[in-house]
Amino acid sequence: MQQRLQKLIAAAGIASRRHAEAMITAGQVNVNGKIVTELGAKADPESDHIKVKGRLINPLLQDREKIYILLNKPRGYLSSMADPEGRPLVTELTSPALGRLYPVGRLDFNSEGLLLLTNDGDLTNIVTSAKNRIAKVYQVKVKGLPPANAIERLRRGIAIGERERTKPAEVKELKSSDANAWFEITLHEGRNQQIRRMFDAIGHSVTKLKRTQIGPLEDKRLLSGEWRSLTPVEVRRLKSASAGKTTPPLRTKEKPRGSNRRRARSRF
Repeated sequence: MQQRLQKLIAAAGIASRRHAEAMITAGQVNVNGKIVTELGAKADPESDHIKVKGRLINPLLQDREKIYILLNKPRGYLSSMADPEGRPLVTELTSPALGRLYPVGRLDFNSEGLLLLTNDGDLTNIVTSAKNRIAKVYQVKVKGLPPANAIERLRRGIAIGERERTKPAEVKELKSSDANAWFEITLHEGRNQQIRRMFDAIGHSVTKLKRTQIGPLEDKRLLSGEWRSLTPVEVRRLKSASAGKTTPPLRTKEKPRGSNRRRARSRF
């Protein structure tokens, strides 16, 4: 069966679908000996020879096991596959035996919390696609005590850059002290450092940010630096998440098999 090339490249674990599209347009992909640069091009891995940077990917597509990992990312790790500055990567926290996995979306270097890693390009698209509006929930500590009218601006949507405005967000105040306030923020989009930029826009910088839920996924017992495999039920619910629906979090009675209880060394 013919499929889009970027989907096949992602399924082979070579790159994310977005990165695969860049490879295609850069002329790094060929099918049956011919370079393909059109993003709409399709191929059949059963009958076509597909190469990426000269490497035949057909064997990688045969019986490829899909891996789904939930990681509790610590601060001081980069949600990326590589870094020219040599900073620690989230992929270093999982087992090399799992093969090449890609972070689904991002948590910035100084943020922590739940992060998905997988070799399934379809699941990556479901979670990151803006049209699916899969909720991500964060706990945020900010400097100072933002006034009620400023928080209301965040709820309605706020300008965070030139011609860039956030969509409405759910903002719930959790507690406050004389110097700081804590909030729970629910977003249905994923702009670069969005929450930090939102609070910067109202004059209250973020000092701590932790993601606690991705769609139906939540795990309060997963310690910082630990990871585990998703259960089949979690994968099905995540894949079937539909636009605009709030999905109650799954609460696992036992720690699923495939978990790793070693904690990451503190970088601070």
